[in-house]
Amino acid sequence: MTATARSPEGVTPLGEDQAGFDFAAYLAKTRDVVEQSLDAALGPERPESLRESMRYSLLAGGKRLRPILCLAACELVGGDASLAMPTAVALEMIHTMSLIHDDLPAMDNDDLRRGRPTNHKVYGDAMAILAGDALLSRAFEMVAVRSPGVPAERLLKVVAELSLVSGAPGLVGGQVVDLESEGREVDLETLEYIHLHKTAALLRACVVTGALIGGADADQVDAMRTYANGIGLAFQIVDDILDVTASSEVLGKTAGKDLIADKTTYPKLLGLEPSRVRALELVTQAKSALEPWKSKAQPLLALADYVASRDR
Repeated sequence: MTATARSPEGVTPLGEDQAGFDFAAYLAKTRDVVEQSLDAALGPERPESLRESMRYSLLAGGKRLRPILCLAACELVGGDASLAMPTAVALEMIHTMSLIHDDLPAMDNDDLRRGRPTNHKVYGDAMAILAGDALLSRAFEMVAVRSPGVPAERLLKVVAELSLVSGAPGLVGGQVVDLESEGREVDLETLEYIHLHKTAALLRACVVTGALIGGADADQVDAMRTYANGIGLAFQIVDDILDVTASSEVLGKTAGKDLIADKTTYPKLLGLEPSRVRALELVTQAKSALEPWKSKAQPLLALADYVASRDR
């Protein structure tokens, strides 16, 4: 988002410290590099049917915000972003695994993802499960085996973060509570528990692992966690809003599916306008955590604004 870009309704324009930053160019350039790295991460291997299923979902496009957050966090603390690329790829693999599994009939039962049929609709339930499992395993391989130049003690911390976010303390635990809450009235605390352990947990792992590879100290990592929790919950609130205000064509996934599944969402619990206000408050809090870096934090500050203003 550049200084001259239109700010969506209700979204605060970029601050003066971001006035000269061309966010659109940054996003496009970094996304291209990420796409190349994702493509290279799944080379010739057997069985071909499994590789095809993995590539189908991993290379289906998308915003690539998670790997971009990882790279930006690494740079912010003074690290070399190229050293964080294997971890950035790993994070997108974990994210893709979660999407493949979430879309399964036993989970959210969705037929559309990123504008085309979900993995299990093309390859079957069994292959979709296995492709997700393979991507999760490959993610740890990317960090542990394919990260030359990064000190082993930093990689160990990264592996620990990824283990927590992909297991019961993170995505799996959040998904269980999400499934158990369908058809039930839940309070705001439960709703935020779900999303702090799903959406926010993975975004938090992105900035924390990037910072760890860049050599961040404990205070810097804490600031990154605060930032990520804010944008993570804001991201989910916007997701909930779009689920009831945007079309499937715009979203690239099935609109209104939360209503069909009788899930509690932020608009359902708070109302549309209070949900928008809550998202903006969270983005403001997230950005304040980066105050020590001032203008050096331009990419992450702009990414926070992007989270609040996105339309898909």
